[in-house]
Amino acid sequence: MTEFALDTSLGLTIVILFGVLWVAFGYWLGRKNKTHEDFALAGRNVGFAFAAATAMATWVTSNTTLVAPQLTYQFGLWGMIGYSFAALGLLLFAPMAKRIKTLLPNGYTSGDFVRLRYGQAAWWVFIIISVVYAFGWLISLGMAGGILLESLSGLDYHIGMTAILIICVGYTLFGGLRAVIATDFIQALIIIVGVSLIAWWLVDNVGLQSIHSNLSQAHPQLLDVLFPAAVMFLFNNIFFGLGEIFHSNVWWSRALSFKQGVAYKAYLTGGLMWLPIPIVTGFIALAAPQLGIFPPSADMIGPTVAAAVLGTTGAVIVFIVIFSALASSLDSLLAATSDLVTQDLFHKKLKPNASDRTLMRFNRYCILALGIVTWLFCLPRIATLGALLNFAGAFVASTIWPIVLGLYFRRLTGGYAALAMALGTAAGLAAYFLVGFYVAALTSCAVSGLLCGVGVWRSQEQFDWQRLQEER
Repeated sequence: MTEFALDTSLGLTIVILFGVLWVAFGYWLGRKNKTHEDFALAGRNVGFAFAAATAMATWVTSNTTLVAPQLTYQFGLWGMIGYSFAALGLLLFAPMAKRIKTLLPNGYTSGDFVRLRYGQAAWWVFIIISVVYAFGWLISLGMAGGILLESLSGLDYHIGMTAILIICVGYTLFGGLRAVIATDFIQALIIIVGVSLIAWWLVDNVGLQSIHSNLSQAHPQLLDVLFPAAVMFLFNNIFFGLGEIFHSNVWWSRALSFKQGVAYKAYLTGGLMWLPIPIVTGFIALAAPQLGIFPPSADMIGPTVAAAVLGTTGAVIVFIVIFSALASSLDSLLAATSDLVTQDLFHKKLKPNASDRTLMRFNRYCILALGIVTWLFCLPRIATLGALLNFAGAFVASTIWPIVLGLYFRRLTGGYAALAMALGTAAGLAAYFLVGFYVAALTSCAVSGLLCGVGVWRSQEQFDWQRLQEER
């Protein structure tokens, strides 16, 4: 019979306590939302401390806490080091966030920019990519909640998955982005303190020299910096991370919600705070062979090893840290995706004269619907977290060049932008299935970049930045 680090009833109790706390907090914060702009963008008045914390906490996702250990377990050193390179996304988005705030003072979403900058064809391609990516990330986060409870306490996967979705949908539904950012601030503090404790505890109990000796003898490829698949993963992950952040409304909505002058500093600070976290969480997996831990699914390796080394108290810390990391991303994605659907589809296409009250109500319905659809997709546990997330990389990496060139250069036209995103995605998907997940984003970005380069070279147009100044 399998023994678990946490008693099943204790795991369930922690989930219930967290759920009640976060939903009540979200309801209390939601009372300050008087307009749809308050609900969707927190009144465009978020200060530096909350801005930096929400940037860091949102990027500490199931990727960082569960997939980074999984990929370290599979690829060794480059698994955790390669994942830390995803910090480049936040760091490079810092100047972009400042420019976004300047160019789109009245903007709501990343879709607003693509529609105004490139036109309808590119906007439709972009929306399809955004929705596919959003559901991929939402499903991975829901699955991660179930995996977390199952690996630590033996509680059924479906119960854990359902619990985290109900909690995050609940407080996001009540409080909107204001609740998301406030809870992110608390969750960021929990993550930083908790990850530091786990790292210290693991080194103190197992030891760096002991882990290195075991790997050198039994699994030397995990220490090989020239491990071919791992090197490809490194570069693939860089472009995947850039695509995730550059295109996603999760990050655009924050840039638009921050106070003037805050965005650049917030994203830069958030990226530097995030940088060491995947190294620490990935390091946990390197102790698995020495401890004789070989879980049935690679994405369970992180919490399983940590709980085995740290015991019940440590397992509680691991549980709280990973739960906070999942919640800080799931709530952000629910809010940002519902904003995208509300503004870009409902308001712009179906109800251009909708009142502020109607928009806020529809936004809440959308959050609820996203939660239900995500729950349905999570039921069959369709793939490992790593495979699911890297599938989305084929989509998002195709948006990097259209977004960057669209923000800083006048010459790229909508036709080439649409073609770059569509063919880049197609090439990335082909590489995913024919070669492997570790080259999907790399291929997508390369094809998209080539087409964008041709578009800039051939174009004679000069886009007028004033066309982005859309009145609400």
